[in-house]
Amino acid sequence: MRKFALVSLLAFVVVGANTFAAEHEESAKSEAKPAKEKADAAAEKAIVTSHSVSIGGRSYAYKATAGTLTIRDDKDAPDASVFYVAYTSGDGKDAAKRPVTFFYNGGPGSASLWLHMGSFGPVRVATTSPDATPPAPYQLVANADSLLDKSDLVFIDAIGTGYSKGLLKEKDGKPGADKDENPSKRFWGTDQDIEAFGRFIIRYLTVNQRWNSPKFLFGESYGTPRSAGLARYLENRGVSLNGVVLLSSILNYGSRIPGLDNDYVNLLPTYAAIAWYHNKIVNRPAAMEPFLDEARNFARGEYSVALAKGQDLGAAERDAIAQKLSRYTGLSVAYLKDANLRVSQPRFRKELLRDQRRTLGRYDGRFEGIDADAAGESPEFDPSSTAISGAFFSAINDYLARDLKYTSDVPYRMNAGAAIGEWDWRHAIPGSSRKVQLPAMVGDLSEAMRTNPHLKVLSANGWYDLATPFFATEYDLAHLDIDPGLRKNLSFAYYPSGHMVYLNLDALKQMKADLVKFYDSAATR
Repeated sequence: MRKFALVSLLAFVVVGANTFAAEHEESAKSEAKPAKEKADAAAEKAIVTSHSVSIGGRSYAYKATAGTLTIRDDKDAPDASVFYVAYTSGDGKDAAKRPVTFFYNGGPGSASLWLHMGSFGPVRVATTSPDATPPAPYQLVANADSLLDKSDLVFIDAIGTGYSKGLLKEKDGKPGADKDENPSKRFWGTDQDIEAFGRFIIRYLTVNQRWNSPKFLFGESYGTPRSAGLARYLENRGVSLNGVVLLSSILNYGSRIPGLDNDYVNLLPTYAAIAWYHNKIVNRPAAMEPFLDEARNFARGEYSVALAKGQDLGAAERDAIAQKLSRYTGLSVAYLKDANLRVSQPRFRKELLRDQRRTLGRYDGRFEGIDADAAGESPEFDPSSTAISGAFFSAINDYLARDLKYTSDVPYRMNAGAAIGEWDWRHAIPGSSRKVQLPAMVGDLSEAMRTNPHLKVLSANGWYDLATPFFATEYDLAHLDIDPGLRKNLSFAYYPSGHMVYLNLDALKQMKADLVKFYDSAATR
């Protein structure tokens, strides 16, 4: 019995020890799993493929790198994994001195597939703009107007878009404690976004040994206030830029609030351009640009003064302004008087072609749509968006997997969904400790240009863009308050297109020629 009891006791101890070891091992695995997942998420990735493209009759060999870089917070902890596609050309000792350009779209909360698949990359998706592009199969074509002959190109997806994402952070020392939250939300704000893009650019320059390369920013739409903030952010961290390209700008959200009189003033020259394009101007002049100069002068002069008078505007003056306003907008005098001389862009898009039962695009007034209700007050959708979205989204997904060999377990996100609704719009303006409630970025760009007197800025604008009207951009950039000696560093270009200038292939060629001159002036010492 004593022998049996001893054997039983030993068996109990062994079983207990094994059970404890197994439970301890399982616990260790459980604790290690979040840490491993976190490490995997923070791991940087790069898939490199080789290609060639013909630009200007010359063949350029290039490498495409699709991958992620990890940006870190002030405590050196992994903060976000940022997806990018880089196109680099050239070998040897001079390759690191080629210009490098960082591209991004806006939103806020948009991926950069629009610039990537439509503008100056080595390939682009073919569309039938300004007509609606038919459904698949879509055609991806070599881009003879690519900028790759002048610069290496890096297309960056904002955090929460594409394959870019915020990483889980520790809370109270517990890995992954915020797993039920969306970690990308940490970056959804004016200044948070600038910080993230700035850290990515610095990381890219470091990893790829590009610190001695001429550096350019190329932002579209909300990407332009990002560029203004980035120019200042990077300059303060030892990264002096050669040039900034602002495509379809919105540099002061405070002056763009719908319903303010300056909003109607800013839109008027664009109304004139679109009315001219659709042949709605009585005695339409043969040339558009002199006509738009007239519209500019009227907008900043008589029209602005009349709106400022409000209800004190006399009847005779009201009638005279309505007559002139009709001349520039193509809308009837009666309609303009009923609207109190103030026509919002949705109303204009609905009214101009109402007699044809057609509406206009917001991003590009050349595009036409058909509503179910032709008597409505505003368009039911934006034809300049729906006409191309399917082509661009399909193209980026197919291209990344098929040509660049980049695959993922999660879908590519065209936008961050809720980002624009949850965006922290506040911005810390230069020279002040307070934050304004809406981003006013003119001061940031001004400081960058004054701090770095060699910085060149090109403002590129589409005549038919109702989202970011060119006259508002002209006003913003006229208030940079830079020294007269620096004004030569600021230039403007205009194209017969809309928000996405590159949808018009003639405009794309014209813009490429302008960029060649701009890069030569900004990157040559």
